[in-house]
Amino acid sequence: MTNVAVVGSQWGDEGKGKVVDWLSERADMVVRFQGGHNAGHTLVVDGMTYKLSLLPSGVVRGKPSIIGNGVVIDPWALFAEIERLSAQGVSITPEVLRVAENAVLILPLHGNLDRAREAAAGEARIGTTGRGIGPAYEDKVARRAIRVCDLADADVLRFKVDRLLTHHNALLRGLGEPELEPESLMAALLEIAPRLLPFAGPVWRDLEAARRAGRKILFEGAQGALLDVDHGTYPYVTSSNTVAPNAATGCGVGPGAVGYVLGITKAYTTRVGAGPFPTELTDEVGRLLGERGHEFGTVTGRPRRCGWFDAVLVRQSIQVGGIRGIALTKLDVLDGLETLKVCVGYTLNGVLLDYLPASMKAQAAVTPVYESLPGWQESTRGARSWADLPAAAVKYIRRLEELIGAPVALLSTSPEREDTILVQDPFLA
Repeated sequence: MTNVAVVGSQWGDEGKGKVVDWLSERADMVVRFQGGHNAGHTLVVDGMTYKLSLLPSGVVRGKPSIIGNGVVIDPWALFAEIERLSAQGVSITPEVLRVAENAVLILPLHGNLDRAREAAAGEARIGTTGRGIGPAYEDKVARRAIRVCDLADADVLRFKVDRLLTHHNALLRGLGEPELEPESLMAALLEIAPRLLPFAGPVWRDLEAARRAGRKILFEGAQGALLDVDHGTYPYVTSSNTVAPNAATGCGVGPGAVGYVLGITKAYTTRVGAGPFPTELTDEVGRLLGERGHEFGTVTGRPRRCGWFDAVLVRQSIQVGGIRGIALTKLDVLDGLETLKVCVGYTLNGVLLDYLPASMKAQAAVTPVYESLPGWQESTRGARSWADLPAAAVKYIRRLEELIGAPVALLSTSPEREDTILVQDPFLA
């Protein structure tokens, strides 16, 4: 058996929820290792739909679940999510959920600052969700953040609140926003502390014990590789490392413990918010993909931009993130299209490129080079074996494998968990 890390290979929204749930049933423990409540998974279990933003997907099945130190945690959003799931019959106790004591907290001031900066940026805005993720990570690397463990000591907490507000009030003055008083923030933190602290602990020890016992661990990533703060389309990215190597750092295990990396990959391409998108379609085909694929953000409800499959970007994600196999999703959205296009390269100032350059200006200027493939008129929805797929659909999948340099390990053919074609079980790879 091996542990498995699940990451998105595009700009997020690849359909990780179903695949993670499918894998979490086979896992012994599920771990979130980065991001915050700005990303969402939608799970459908026994006909019930669950929308998760911060909680690991394992909680729905009662599996031991961990929020790692690489995650930034809004405690109020966390308990709102717990209450929402409780109303659906999911019990989330400290025996099921553990939270890293060294994880950083997202405070109300972070969301306020996030939204104020986006508003001040105007046309230059990044397109954040406004939930304070970026400002919380900024405080973390600047060594002024408040962490979960700080809630246990009022004196330490007061010292850290004062230090934090020295910085944030200066920013608020610059943005023309009212300054914050430490008393109100202290009161809010001391009120939430007794609710959060029972879940907190040194989760790295739990993971080490699970590893030594031979338990199967599923590392669950948020967003996608193209939103990675280092390797994505910077600055139009999230504020954490979304690639699989961060699974180790983000929860406190060695890199050798991560094991198989599965890249969730949509059969076409979408992204939310601003930023470069070489294969974006603004025509009827793009609108059709959005309507068929129900392309609206799980957390924000924002419509997603849609375009053709970009093999260059997925191949880059595979190479940078160590992805060994992909789970291809939403193939059925392409049903009925006469011709499909796949980006196989770019041109930039007359030069052919086989990768996306790092420069923001270059990323905005590249022109995709397409290869056309025949579509299929038959339905692929609900297929559970290769024999159920049209020949043209199989040809499309095989060509994608060649272009990205990785095999399809799983093929998802509908939101229903049983509508999955398993080629290689990641836990057994």
